[in-house]
Amino acid sequence: MTGTTPTMRMLVLLGGIALGCSATIGPHGGTGGDSGSGAGGSAATGTGGAGQAGSGAGVAGAGAAGTGAGGSNGGATASRGGTTGSGGSGGGGAGTTGAAGSTGSGGSGGSGGSGGSTGAGGSPTAADVCTRWKADRADVSEGTWTGSVASCTPGDIGATARANALRLVNLYRWLAALPPVTTDPTHDAQDQACALMMRANNMISHMPPTTWTCYTADGATGASNSNVSSGPAVSSVDLYMIDPGNATTIGHRRWVLSNSLGPIGIGGTDKASCMWTLTGTGKAGKPWMAWPAAGIVPLQALSQKGGMTVDSTGWTVQSDSINLAGAQVTVTVDGTAQPVTVTQLDANYGARYAIRFNPMGWTTQAGKTYSVAVSGIPTAINYTVQIVDCP
Repeated sequence: MTGTTPTMRMLVLLGGIALGCSATIGPHGGTGGDSGSGAGGSAATGTGGAGQAGSGAGVAGAGAAGTGAGGSNGGATASRGGTTGSGGSGGGGAGTTGAAGSTGSGGSGGSGGSGGSTGAGGSPTAADVCTRWKADRADVSEGTWTGSVASCTPGDIGATARANALRLVNLYRWLAALPPVTTDPTHDAQDQACALMMRANNMISHMPPTTWTCYTADGATGASNSNVSSGPAVSSVDLYMIDPGNATTIGHRRWVLSNSLGPIGIGGTDKASCMWTLTGTGKAGKPWMAWPAAGIVPLQALSQKGGMTVDSTGWTVQSDSINLAGAQVTVTVDGTAQPVTVTQLDANYGARYAIRFNPMGWTTQAGKTYSVAVSGIPTAINYTVQIVDCP
């Protein structure tokens, strides 16, 4: 994260308990069934609770698993974009960068010339990844909250701040070869009301009681359908991807990387925010998603200020269709196996099945390529992660 982050802030909960906000984000309840062409199951929401005291996470309660069975996964897997096409003869312009691995279109020809040649699709280079990482993070400003706790006015964080948060969500999804999502104005408004309630009551919950200060039905709807955080909207996206204090679910990250995500909502204040994740209509159709993702990943995406790292919270693999029960994981670097501990995660947080695996005695380093093999499951999963430094 950049600037002031939730990890550096102290939040006083009701009852006078001081909580170091190392992980004050609320994991969410289940999604229904597989994504794909079939009908998704119902989304059961988590039972919200007050943040716990101490050095651990102040989290809301976990929700029940979704009940509906989804359809089979369908659709092609998106890639992370094509390379820029070269210009054609006769003064044709350069082809545009192919989106999601698609072939870029050629530019129009100059006077009397032929059109540009078609841009070739392909995987991004380390330079491409770092260029996008830096460009998408050039502005991570949180905006100025225009609301008020005193008058229970939700206000807004502004279009720029909301765009900044959305851009970070889509940056992480691009790194994981998932399609981008958009925001929905209705969800934005519900999440803005949600964020006001979290801010007014100095705690987070997915099921806020009607006795809460500034309680509204819209805010409660937002809370029951969103990732919630005691930090502002933009920096909380990074926090969701590290996801500290949620060892049994890693639910926030899994929602960001869900096949079904989108449209989302984003609402925030100066100290609390909500990001709508449930009831999505996305149909990315990927058989599995991992974090760190297969391909090239910036080291900076795996660690944040305050010492939080993905190594500490766990690498994850999630799937809507591959049952990961009994999964065994091998991580190899330079031909040497690196020991890990494997933990089954609760079902139906952004994906039906999921595991995390934590490094034992080693840390992720730039310049290394990690080969991951997940075995002992119906369909084996194998991928490599190339870590690059994008200072």
